[in-house]
Amino acid sequence: MIPVKGYKDCFVGVLGLGMTGIATARALESGGAFPLSWDDDQSVREKAEKSGIDIFDLNNDIILSKVSVLIVSPGIPHLYPEPHPIVFKALKKGIVIDNDISLFFRSFALESWSQFQVVPKVVCVTGSNGKSTTTSLIEHILFENHVPVESGGNIGKAVLDLKPGIEGEVKVLEISSYQAELARSLQPDLAVFLNFSQDHSERHGGKGGYLAAKSRLFTMGGPDKCVIGVDETEGLFLSNVIREQLLNAEPVILFSVNSILKGSSWNIFVNKGFLVEWRNGRQVTSIDLRKKINFSGNHNYQNICAAYACCRSLGLSPKKIEATLKSFRGLPHRSQIIGKKRGILFVNDSKATNCSAAAKSLGSFQNIHWIVGGKEKYPGIESLIPINERVKMIYLIGSSERSFSKKLGEIKHMKCQTLAKAVDAAFKNSEPGDTILLAPACSSFDQFRSFEERGNKFIELFEKI
Repeated sequence: MIPVKGYKDCFVGVLGLGMTGIATARALESGGAFPLSWDDDQSVREKAEKSGIDIFDLNNDIILSKVSVLIVSPGIPHLYPEPHPIVFKALKKGIVIDNDISLFFRSFALESWSQFQVVPKVVCVTGSNGKSTTTSLIEHILFENHVPVESGGNIGKAVLDLKPGIEGEVKVLEISSYQAELARSLQPDLAVFLNFSQDHSERHGGKGGYLAAKSRLFTMGGPDKCVIGVDETEGLFLSNVIREQLLNAEPVILFSVNSILKGSSWNIFVNKGFLVEWRNGRQVTSIDLRKKINFSGNHNYQNICAAYACCRSLGLSPKKIEATLKSFRGLPHRSQIIGKKRGILFVNDSKATNCSAAAKSLGSFQNIHWIVGGKEKYPGIESLIPINERVKMIYLIGSSERSFSKKLGEIKHMKCQTLAKAVDAAFKNSEPGDTILLAPACSSFDQFRSFEERGNKFIELFEKI
């Protein structure tokens, strides 16, 4: 646990009591503050109370007026599409709105670090797709090379549940746009920008707001080094802004899987399956990724480039990084190969919750029976039309079924409604050499509590065949 600094003997509101909120309340209490915790869901409040969290109704003006700052969990809107009622009340009262990421950065560094030979560092990873895989890969590479490391944030542990820093340690944090947009303190040592595609439009007031939220990690946080993916215009723009601020290209490492990056700067790119490091006008190293990775999908080259660049900037040699790539198995629900039945490959990419992620998944396999649908996100399936020629049949599920069917028109598809019916139909229509791919391009919240539950259901259905 990271005890929160700066609020000793103060009342601090905690809104939302999921994993993040529980960790925040305990870390505040450990730092001498008095957390006033609340969740709109009664069952969540009861669960939190059983775990030792004191509950206070922040809808009560008298209670809310006592708090010095309101700490808001990531899933709770503070601005768009409209502020949560408690957040709105707090804003009108002039109460500061903040989040756990900000508390982490204000509390992580300790005076005792002056005794360390190598002080702990914080790496933050953001982007539209691939954050969890990249975060986990960085952690894996460092761990296998005997660097003390711990990950958290939007993956695994809440940041305030992490352990205090130790000599030479690296904390690797996955940071979502929800987390970055609200944090009043952002101070990573190294920040990674993977990619950009339209997502969470309602929450951020459009594409520009979404980019602005992610950019805060770089423009406000002032990292010592940045790793920037430049396969989209947004990455190119951000890299130029950062270089201007730093007045030096060296702290900025660019990477691409679509372009060959040479020149005099520090670049990482993939060319014909080889990862190339280019620095100071010459090639430093080349790694044959075709033989080094055990997790599928061309889009994972992007994740590898980012992780490689990050670990190089932390001082690891190319050979040490290369030696650890093959032992990384990838993460569940992310282009996860489940197995084969009757010569038919089953792939679980339930984490592909937007069209950009689904497109990358569709580009990674052949002879695809594509299961798609759920709670529709903007832009809808029309952004993927014309459908990849690798797709043999589309199976529609969830609340988006009718909308997607209209948009697909004459393109071959079946309305299945449920995942179970879709898997059954896909298996009956497939032949050896085909791939049944779950890449929903939608959130799961119409039929499942999470993308994990949706992915686990897919695995369960595979095992029953």
